[in-house]
Amino acid sequence: MEFITPDFADLGVWISLLTLCFLEIVLGIDNIIFISIVAGKLPEHQQRKARNIGLTLAMVFRVGLLLCINWIVGLVDPVVAFKWINGTEIALSWKDIILLAGGLFLIVKSTLEIHHKLQSEGHDGDKKTRTPHSLGAVLFQIVLVDAVFSFDSILTAVGLVENVIIMIIAVIVSILIMMLFAGPVTRIINKQPTLQMLALTFLIVIGVVLIASGFHQEISKSIIYSCLGFSLIVELLNIRLRGRNAKNIELNTTEVD
Repeated sequence: MEFITPDFADLGVWISLLTLCFLEIVLGIDNIIFISIVAGKLPEHQQRKARNIGLTLAMVFRVGLLLCINWIVGLVDPVVAFKWINGTEIALSWKDIILLAGGLFLIVKSTLEIHHKLQSEGHDGDKKTRTPHSLGAVLFQIVLVDAVFSFDSILTAVGLVENVIIMIIAVIVSILIMMLFAGPVTRIINKQPTLQMLALTFLIVIGVVLIASGFHQEISKSIIYSCLGFSLIVELLNIRLRGRNAKNIELNTTEVD
């Protein structure tokens, strides 16, 4: 890996930077969704603070990993091996173990959130919520997931760009853009319960993808994000339709009165 200052007069440097920024933003979608859902458990006046601190910690963590890039690359070396029932041998590295742990955490956390929402909606219309989480507990969860997504993001970037300075610039730019959009995403998700469910199920899928990657079974992320985009479009159309129907009912009620 190179730590030299890139030549910004070179068009290829800008193409590499823009490509990596786009990739970091796309890979950060799941991170934004998780932060938005977890931060939504806080009192409203603390949510923005939690999002900004969480994303700032993610940026610091990723830049720190890039400064230790040679150590990070070494994490792909096997540390443990075992055989499946069919006799196939598989070797796991520290990177694989981190992905497995992170995927399991996402699945458990998202499943518990879905279970809570179903319970809170199922007791005679009682919509009371849990006691708001503490800021420290929310930040701890954000840092855990940031660590997993950071390893995945950095190792992906290593395969595209050789210059570490370009990687650091791309990380900073992508995090700043995520900070800009994290607020609107949180408000939209918190306002629409069906979008919350969609986001949580997406996080479960991402957890499965991380576990599969940990066992060296690659699943195309482009397919995952395409399915998410399609589901999101369908749900937005449903929300618009429900809003129109509610408005029509309200107008008809007013006319009758």
